[in-house]
Amino acid sequence: MEPQNYKLISNQKRNRNKKTTVGYKMQVEKVFCPINGIIVSLRRKNHCIGMNNSYPSALLENAVNEFARLPGIGKKTALRLVLYLLRQEEEKVSHFAETLLRMRREITYCSVCHNISDNNICSICADAIRDRSVVCVVENVKEVMAIEKTGQFRGLYHVLGGIISPIDGIGPSDLEINSLEERVKSGEIGEVILALSATMEGDTTNFYIYRKLQSYPVKTSIIARGVSVGDEIEYADEVTLGRSILNRTPFEESYKSFSK
Repeated sequence: MEPQNYKLISNQKRNRNKKTTVGYKMQVEKVFCPINGIIVSLRRKNHCIGMNNSYPSALLENAVNEFARLPGIGKKTALRLVLYLLRQEEEKVSHFAETLLRMRREITYCSVCHNISDNNICSICADAIRDRSVVCVVENVKEVMAIEKTGQFRGLYHVLGGIISPIDGIGPSDLEINSLEERVKSGEIGEVILALSATMEGDTTNFYIYRKLQSYPVKTSIIARGVSVGDEIEYADEVTLGRSILNRTPFEESYKSFSK
């Protein structure tokens, strides 16, 4: 029996009216039977074309490669961003580049809490209205921004700059734990809130800080963990659901917190 002939419609013919810089070319790999040599299946392979040798300028290619270094940015997105900048006026592109350079050169870290700041003391630590007796310990600057958006915390922060992770070679000496101990040692802090990720590394860091501050007259607490607002019980994992049961709160307190 003669093998069936397969007519393939190429992407180039199908999209002949589209002008694209990056595309995919479809190729077919034939799989033969080792006994009688008859084609038993066809496997389609997509090969990316137009990415390696399609740049009309080396400067354009270098710019695309630099944008592609950013997290979450691929070559296609990087090319789209670079082409967008090329269409802008030179003044706007210069302002964009100068803003990035100025951020990298002039931005600093708060000498107290290690948060990103424009000055030696960040705006949070310099705020006299803040409750200076409560310090919230976070992993990095992103957590500070996330907690500030809630509008529920009016104390100060302490950014560790990471969490203990032996696999990644990060130990306690690589974090801002000693500076936290110095702040507690001053006697101005009455409570330390540990707001780290609910992971093995986060719990390890929590326990290390707890043991480090155990000898000082300071209250050490951890943020509540449980079922998120809007989630259904049946989709919660066992650990999260178990912690929700153990860390249950009186209904009056939860009702008051939601009614604020």
